Amino acid sequence: MRINVTLSMRLTFISALAAASLLAGCSFGSIADRVNPYRIDVRQGNYVDQAMVAQLKRGMSRDQVRFVLGSPLITDVFRTDRWDYVYRFKPGRGELEQRTISVFFVDDRLDRVEGDVSGGDASAALESQQAARSRVVEVPAATKD
Repeated sequence: MRINVTLSMRLTFISALAAASLLAGCSFGSIADRVNPYRIDVRQGNYVDQAMVAQLKRGMSRDQVRFVLGSPLITDVFRTDRWDYVYRFKPGRGELEQRTISVFFVDDRLDRVEGDVSGGDASAALESQQAARSRVVEVPAATKD
């Protein structure tokens, strides 16, 4: 009789353990959704904003454009009259943001700009960009000793 009680307890324990495992397996998706690992923000390419594009003027040389926008991400060896600036920002959680700007030259002078950011008034773009800053640090002028 003692053997039957031990055997029935084992069977009860094993069946309870199997039922608990099945129930835990069904709710695993909701548990995994609550555990959120950190995902880094990924920035790639050339960051070009409205203030930078607003500084471009038709007839600028390649060196002047490079000074304003930086070195282009893509220079096509077959079309040397075009520079492409591509910027991609993928936040850890959120939607991908991509900007593409193409700069075209004729006779080594800036002819036109195409892309997501358009040209405009440089002072207005600079003011709006400075207004969006959350903190301004004043740097004192250098003194001669």
